[in-house]
Amino acid sequence: MEQLWWQTAVVYHIYPRSFRDSDGDGFGDLKGIIEKLDYLQFLGVDVIWLGPVYESPNDDNGYDISDYYQIMEEFGTMEDWELLRNEIHLRGMKIMMDIVLNHTSDEHAWFVQSKQPGDNPYRDYYYWRDSNEGLEPNNWESFFGGPAWEYDDDAKAFYLHLFSRKQPDLNWANPSVRQEMYDMMRFWLDKGVDGLRLDAVNLLSKPDGLPNSELTSIDKKYAPCGHLVANGHEIHGIFHEMNREVFSRYPIFTVAEMAGVSAEEGLLYTDPIRQELDSIICFEHMDVDNGPNGRWETVPFQLTTFKRILSNWQRTLHGSGWFGLYLNNHDQPRVVSRWGNDTEYREESAKMFATCIQMMQGTPYIYQGEEIGMTNVQFDDISKYRDVETLNYYRIETEERGRNSADVMRDIYLKSRDNARTLMQWDESPNAGFGIGTPWIEVNPNFNDVNVKSALNNPNSILHYYRKLIHLRKRYEVIVYGDYVLLLEEHPDVFAYKRTLRDETLIVVTNFSEQEQIVEIKEPVLQQELLVTNYPDNGENMDRMQLRPFEARVYLCKQKETFK
Repeated sequence: MEQLWWQTAVVYHIYPRSFRDSDGDGFGDLKGIIEKLDYLQFLGVDVIWLGPVYESPNDDNGYDISDYYQIMEEFGTMEDWELLRNEIHLRGMKIMMDIVLNHTSDEHAWFVQSKQPGDNPYRDYYYWRDSNEGLEPNNWESFFGGPAWEYDDDAKAFYLHLFSRKQPDLNWANPSVRQEMYDMMRFWLDKGVDGLRLDAVNLLSKPDGLPNSELTSIDKKYAPCGHLVANGHEIHGIFHEMNREVFSRYPIFTVAEMAGVSAEEGLLYTDPIRQELDSIICFEHMDVDNGPNGRWETVPFQLTTFKRILSNWQRTLHGSGWFGLYLNNHDQPRVVSRWGNDTEYREESAKMFATCIQMMQGTPYIYQGEEIGMTNVQFDDISKYRDVETLNYYRIETEERGRNSADVMRDIYLKSRDNARTLMQWDESPNAGFGIGTPWIEVNPNFNDVNVKSALNNPNSILHYYRKLIHLRKRYEVIVYGDYVLLLEEHPDVFAYKRTLRDETLIVVTNFSEQEQIVEIKEPVLQQELLVTNYPDNGENMDRMQLRPFEARVYLCKQKETFK
């Protein structure tokens, strides 16, 4: 496939509110990010993915946008953003903006105007419907819990919101909406943005008539509707138009966040021949421990299922589509706590996860704090949580369904999005060096042991291990472009795979368990080199390996005469 700059890039994902507070108001800001750019350059990343910094009432921490053309006051000014852009570019890095296309805030001028009576062109910017004999227009359930419809007294009608009730869905069937959003994206691209991350973007095409869902939820009152709204019948037409109107006019990288997408569908979205999107961030591999009733219901992690999903994506997209490689982001709990061991083997398991995912084909995403092994948090009271989804879940489960508070809190400890949104841990000073003011959310109490300062001073830290992985990716094309073969397919605890490009073969072996594992991998090569491991090298080769708990090994294999 054609080699493009973003295929060799590594992306660092910043959640601005929690990254660094420069002015002491308790909120992370743009100047705080500027202060830490040298650190990110030292880490070796190429692209800074900036979470939403637009004007917003912050019901969903910036994903409810009231003005796409203004910077939220707590983050700074447009001049601060322009300085950040310039400083990123001066360091040879690029900036990616988070663009929310599915919905706005209910405080956006369009939505406020859409509620007005009479001949109103903005009414059709959103999904307004009359009541159904006093009930919601259909039985859809919001992704954040409760009905997906909210009645408005001024409009005397219901509006659709797939997420928070303060996030009304835009009607992308309206050509005026599409042009407004294309104009907005061009505004930011004209200001020098190098990439766009598109939030929840496969939800833009809703089914004709908005029919009831045939599924049932726990209480059978509101029904899951994700299968009806994801990958709708007009979605590819929308992306063709979006590419023609916006993407193709700039030398940028686009990555689309898409839930409910298979690898085969992912190829349709990202095959360059189709001229839609460059890359996709999917959820399928992150849902393996979700129960039948959704993400809050946790079932045991099955490595064989995880391997099957990722391997299918690797094989299906190879040579055509492109994939986002991640195990952590602002919507996911910390993987070292979720599937690893965040106490006895915190460093080993953090390094193992990074090795497993970063040696695959795709663009790696590092979420802030991942590179130092930040963990989930367990606040002792629901009042300390800030995430709207978490708070809705607690209210519905305790007040409407009568569950015991302690049981609900255990669910939250495992899966709350606030696990990823606690303050970035810079050092052992108060608030972990985030800032001097009272922060918007509390810091994880383990910041004295887990922080950037201590990681920088320890050559064997998770941070320095990430730097090594990034360096390897830039040195060896086989990591970026090699084909993929799953090894030890049915092994319940070891994820091993092979990457091959021309005369180079990469063998990646990772132990996902706390027990030692003995595995054998036979390859017809004359020489092999251990490129990286998260334990001291014991001299073993691939023919017989005794893997220690959460051990990772990466071997480069070549014919002897071509080995360098």
